[in-house]
Amino acid sequence: MLLRTAWRRGAAALLLAPGPKPEALARGLRLRVTDHVPQSAVPSDTATAPEVESVLRPLYMDVQATTPLDPRVLDAMLPYLVNYYGNPHSRTHAYGWESEAAMEHARQQVASLIGADPREIIFTSGATESNNIAIKGVARFYRSRKKHLITTQTEHKCVLDSCRSLEAEGFQVTYLPVKKSGIIDLKELEAAIQPDTSLVSVMTVNNEIGVKQPIAEIGRICSSRKVYFHTDAAQAVGKIPLDVNDMKIDLMSISGHKIYGPKGVGAIYIRRRPRVRVEALQSGGGQERGMRSGTVPTPLVVGLGAACEVAQQEMEYDHKRISKLAERLIQKIMKNLPDVVMNGDPEHHYPGCINLSFAYVEGESLLMALKDVALSSGSACTSASLEPSYVLRAIGTDEDLAHSSIRFGIGRFTTEEEVDYTVEKCIHHVKRLREMSPLWEMVQDGIDLKSIKWTQH
Repeated sequence: MLLRTAWRRGAAALLLAPGPKPEALARGLRLRVTDHVPQSAVPSDTATAPEVESVLRPLYMDVQATTPLDPRVLDAMLPYLVNYYGNPHSRTHAYGWESEAAMEHARQQVASLIGADPREIIFTSGATESNNIAIKGVARFYRSRKKHLITTQTEHKCVLDSCRSLEAEGFQVTYLPVKKSGIIDLKELEAAIQPDTSLVSVMTVNNEIGVKQPIAEIGRICSSRKVYFHTDAAQAVGKIPLDVNDMKIDLMSISGHKIYGPKGVGAIYIRRRPRVRVEALQSGGGQERGMRSGTVPTPLVVGLGAACEVAQQEMEYDHKRISKLAERLIQKIMKNLPDVVMNGDPEHHYPGCINLSFAYVEGESLLMALKDVALSSGSACTSASLEPSYVLRAIGTDEDLAHSSIRFGIGRFTTEEEVDYTVEKCIHHVKRLREMSPLWEMVQDGIDLKSIKWTQH
């Protein structure tokens, strides 16, 4: 809230200020011209020309939160928003048939990206719903024989909250710790599996620190112990190669808006052979093989399918380009600033998600200073809570470093100029904030902060 208010005030002050705008700031902000169309949709002789207002927008470096819609995806969606508006479940006329054909083509596109059969793809409203169906659906279906689940402490909130709600229903859940690198210990996973374990849920790529878990090895362990394996792959699908059969994945969650597709749509992969059974969460018309009732939104699933196809075609190119930009960002920051820590394993890591802690700088202060770049903090300091991120806490990050972390997201449309500008601004503001910090001054004087005993007044 503080950030949003500061940003609005800053933008308003800049627009109202007389004289030429500072060159550096103009370079950092994208200029978008917004046309304010007259409220009346009826043309009139007295109607004035639309007002044109210039709106300055920050650079976008937060692709883990959401990605912009790829123009090719929008092109695929448009006909189904305008002309082909039939209900895909209407079986008596051409409007329904053409929508159904588009829906099934999208199912094929999603399946192709992860090496699945199209019949194993169920469309949902997003990865949160997919995670809920996978965890609660499997647990409840097999509850008569199996009452135990395993997950990790660094999962997305919707996985952890689904597990907590199952605990309230009488299930047992083991929350595996992670190593300092953010990766789970496979021996601990094996030891945690019990005769009544129904499901193991481990995310592929972490949304905060970008760490890649050893999914294929986890899949092999689960398969050998006859336990179903679910992975939340929202941050990984379309970005790194995934094959559900090679990796022995039984259930996988997919999100549309994380792969340059539309918001409000996702999918869940549910294995058919050997068959995985889930109890449906939603009652209704029995669409999506009875696992997810409700009319499938044709334009959205067409967008998801197109996004998966584009991702499959461009995955290798995108990965190389994003790796190069990520390396550029990390090297420039590390070279120019001391006491910067990269959170998470540097090897087993998706390059587009970079989480850095800037010692002796408060994360919220840095975010507010970098108001012309859209970033997010690794700590929860942008919310009402001042508690550090539970992911950073799980990997053993010191509380002061957890509070000083920033997540940089690099995606398909990020340019070299945007990376350079972000680095330049980041270096400038970290140096400025450190100069104002008494802690930084003490460290420069050779004082060990850990040896100081602070007293409260």
